[in-house]
Amino acid sequence: MRVSDAMTREVYVADPEETVQQAAMAMAGIDVGVLPVRENDRLVGMITDRDIAIRGVAEGRGLGAKVRDVMTREVIYCFEDQDVEDVTRNMGDIQVRRLPVVNREKRLVGILSLGDLALTDGNGRAGDALRMISRPGGEHTQTG
Repeated sequence: MRVSDAMTREVYVADPEETVQQAAMAMAGIDVGVLPVRENDRLVGMITDRDIAIRGVAEGRGLGAKVRDVMTREVIYCFEDQDVEDVTRNMGDIQVRRLPVVNREKRLVGILSLGDLALTDGNGRAGDALRMISRPGGEHTQTG
C-alpha cells in the first residue's frame, strides 16, 4: 500500500506570521494537535500543541507570538508514493505520530498519522509504530 492510499488529503496549513493563538484555535476547531506551516508554497515547519505549550507558554511568550517563533523548523516528511510499511517503520524509529506528505516536487499533498494507518492498514503496523514511538527517551522526550 502507498502512503497516498492512507493519508489525509485535507490539511489545514498555518502561516508563519499567524499568532500562536490563531494556530491553537485552528487546532481546536479541527481537533488536531499539529499543523504544517507553509510560506511561499513551501513547507517551512510544523507547529504542534506541544510547541505552543513548551516554546510558547512555558517560555513566557504571549498569545500574540508568531507561529514562526515556536514552530519546529526541521521538517521530517514522507513521499506520497512511498510504501506504507517503510514509512511506518521510520515513524517508529524517529518517534513521531504523524508526518507531512509531499509529492516528488516537495509540495504538501497531505498528512499521514497513526490514526490514518490504523484505519486503513489491517496488518497492525500502526500498533508496532506506536510501541516504538512510546519507548522512553528520544529527541522529543520531556525528561533530561
